[in-house]
Amino acid sequence: MRLFACCCVLTAVIPAAAAFDLPDGQAERALRPSTVLASRVGSLPCTDQLPDTPLAVIDAVDLALCRHPQTRELWASARNQAALLGVAEAARWPSVDGRLGLARQFSRTGDYSQKTAGIDLNWLLFDAGQRSANIASANHLLDAALATRDAGVQTIFLAAMQGYYAAQAAQAAVLARQEAERAANESLAAAELRYQVGTATPADRLQARTAASQARLERLRAEGEATNARGALANALGLPAQQPLVLAPMPPLPASQTFSQAVEALIEQAQTLRPDLKAAAARAMAAESAIVAARAQGRPSLSLSAGPGWQEVAGTQTRGGSLGVTLNVPIFSGFETQHRVRAAEAQFEVQDAQRDRIRQQVALDVWRAYQNLNTATQSLQVTQDVLASAEQSARVALGRYKAGVGSVLDLLTAQSTLASARVQRIQSELDWRVYRAVLAQAMGSLDYSLLQAAEGQP
Repeated sequence: MRLFACCCVLTAVIPAAAAFDLPDGQAERALRPSTVLASRVGSLPCTDQLPDTPLAVIDAVDLALCRHPQTRELWASARNQAALLGVAEAARWPSVDGRLGLARQFSRTGDYSQKTAGIDLNWLLFDAGQRSANIASANHLLDAALATRDAGVQTIFLAAMQGYYAAQAAQAAVLARQEAERAANESLAAAELRYQVGTATPADRLQARTAASQARLERLRAEGEATNARGALANALGLPAQQPLVLAPMPPLPASQTFSQAVEALIEQAQTLRPDLKAAAARAMAAESAIVAARAQGRPSLSLSAGPGWQEVAGTQTRGGSLGVTLNVPIFSGFETQHRVRAAEAQFEVQDAQRDRIRQQVALDVWRAYQNLNTATQSLQVTQDVLASAEQSARVALGRYKAGVGSVLDLLTAQSTLASARVQRIQSELDWRVYRAVLAQAMGSLDYSLLQAAEGQP
């Protein structure tokens, strides 16, 4: 009768245990796309080749997210934590082990063979909530891993954007320096002409030559910086630094760069969206569950053991089985449980303090990014006015000099001011694009929708 009961228990448990080994919700959570990637319109980003068309900022982000080693690291960490959650949940189920033995016994009375076989089932029925606490802790740690993955994806996303815009700004600076060199050469030609007709001094001609040489030097430096910027961009995309890159023309800035939300509302929104804050909160909850698990280690537990057995000794076979319940009551363990509880409580305090620290950092990040974007927005209009004024001043100075009523010093000063104004305009556009992305990351909302809206995509 006992053997029949044991076989019934095993028949009911083994199929359930086999079914539990199938992919579960934890694996789906770990493989679920990041919220950053979920906002992508069109084909999902996973290409490791440069596009045939000139590189746009969306292409740069796609390449970075696909090729960057940190991307693989983030996804692997999430899958690892999902597997650890499966390990914690496995404790809810019984363990079934098979035994098979073969031995040869030697004695003075004779030799004989001994064969044994059996199946052992062990099932922890009650553990004062330790398994539930461990599963809850593993669940929170998986949430933390997924939030950390989203934060890492946003970091890679922002780095690719910054590298791309820096390369575009460096390329635009080359064009500005080329224009400044052309203007300097035109001034030199005018000075040479006036010197030949006797209306300019040798000092005027020397000053014009110096300015032309200086403009050429600035152009060469700008070309070197542009080359370095393209190499840095290639590296950020996971490509060799020497990889040639052809950048697509930058789309025009939006007609309006104003933003109406108050900084307080943005900070409140960031407290909800920031993935690193979500990760810190999840780790704090995991540490709180670990306290419950540590306390449960010092409480009674109840387990079930069962299993049929078979033995053959010297040709004689015996069959049997066992079914039993064991109550384990911890009495004294050298105060180990108390120390584990104290350690878990201290770890919770650490995680709770880190969550509060990150919450304060989130507010500071949003505040700084907001102010930087506000400054960059105002600078756009100012630099546009400065550039328009400098262009008009340079035209007037050149016309006056050619007409013989202006000095070469006035002309060179106006051209130098114009070159600086062009570079300032380029830098202000770069700052606005970058700080807009930085503010989105500070709020935890940096995704493809930001780029697609900038490029006129739906």
